[in-house]
Amino acid sequence: MRTISAADAISPAVQRTREFLFRPFNWGTYLKLGLVAIITEGSGNNFRSHDQSSQGHGPMIQSPIDIPPVLIAESIAALLLALVLLMFVFYLITRLRFAFFNCLIHNTKMIRPGWWLYREQASRFFWMNVTVGFCFLLLVVLIAIPFIGGFARLFHETQLGGPFDVKLLLSLLLPLLPIILLLVLAGFLTDLIMRDCMLPHYALDNATAGEAWSQVWARIMAEKRQFIAYALLRIVLPAIAMIAVFIVLLLPALALAGSLAAVEFGLHSAFADSTGASALVGILLEVFFGVLAFGFALLATICLGGPISTGVREYALIFYGGRYQALGDILYPPVLRSA
Repeated sequence: MRTISAADAISPAVQRTREFLFRPFNWGTYLKLGLVAIITEGSGNNFRSHDQSSQGHGPMIQSPIDIPPVLIAESIAALLLALVLLMFVFYLITRLRFAFFNCLIHNTKMIRPGWWLYREQASRFFWMNVTVGFCFLLLVVLIAIPFIGGFARLFHETQLGGPFDVKLLLSLLLPLLPIILLLVLAGFLTDLIMRDCMLPHYALDNATAGEAWSQVWARIMAEKRQFIAYALLRIVLPAIAMIAVFIVLLLPALALAGSLAAVEFGLHSAFADSTGASALVGILLEVFFGVLAFGFALLATICLGGPISTGVREYALIFYGGRYQALGDILYPPVLRSA
């Protein structure tokens, strides 16, 4: 496979996506591959924690000294259990990424072969990701330490009923914003290098982290401009695709959502004063239409997000395949010429 630029890799990526998902077309296979693509490319492995606040006449913050030891032990145990579950889910997603990688490079619709073929490589790649993630988290903590005192002081003064110090808040946020942007950029580039460039070396060469990194770094240094252009397009292209889909489907989505909301409201109003069996029927109908709405939303997400996520991965494979012969020869096998 010849080396092609980041811009020239767009067209063959679209072509391979079309052939992979639609030739031949089968609804069940399409939905399966679309869901796998969204899980492996989307934010399924990003988990957010939500804080709950209680209302009252005064601050409800409890001193750490007053917290019972049993509650502390239970909180630590719950946190450890959540961490183990999150790591297990991320491990499964990593295995699925290798399985989907196998599907795309060989243009096969079967997930199972790649799931077992790259089990060892996926496990080592998973632990590399965990190590890199821990180091990144440690870096974030170290950067945040100088700002903790200022935010603690602002929070303490607000809880005591003093005036909100806008100047202190701005003095904390202004230097923090560029740091946050740099951290986000560093996180994106780290993820891009590991998933788009290092993962193929893990899969095809059974490389270690050091071997994969040295191969990738040498290629980046040899073509700095092309890799920078590729990184920019990896951000811009999915964003443009999502905006286009949003614009095209905005009115139909609003019409469908409005219809389902009207049905739910009508059912709720009709059975508001019902009792006994009638109330149960009303609840069941509301649940049914709620599940129906969720099903439509999930179907739309897979149908629209699946091709975009698949196209992103095809684009990554084609760009790096032009610089990594083992990958390029699988994507586009060389023509054998007889002597």
